[in-house]
Amino acid sequence: MDKLEKLTRREEELMRWFWQRGPLFVRELVELSPEPKPHFNTLSTMVRSLEAKGYLGHKAFGATYQYHPLVSEEEFSRRTLGGVIRRYFGSSYLGAVSALVEEEKISVEELRELVDRIERRNRG
Repeated sequence: MDKLEKLTRREEELMRWFWQRGPLFVRELVELSPEPKPHFNTLSTMVRSLEAKGYLGHKAFGATYQYHPLVSEEEFSRRTLGGVIRRYFGSSYLGAVSALVEEEKISVEELRELVDRIERRNRG
């Protein structure tokens, strides 16, 4: 898959609706949105932007479109994590894990458990 453009915070929130709910019409996005509800045209513009960026596709139903994700949440998460590690840790995954341990965001025990899981997966 080609490199995807970054998402704004609001675009990522919209994508989460698609990942959780599956295909949606813009009017359904309006209904799902918290108060104050965004205008239909605002959401329609954002959805078309997500489509232009390669995150959504659509199926026509008469004069309206139902949009669906083209990128899975897992793929998005992997790409986002990879971008953070490239940008802030010079592409060093070891550096990222070391920072988590140093900041006490992950314990040594959790790190050992992670290594055990990886070793089991590689053996299996």
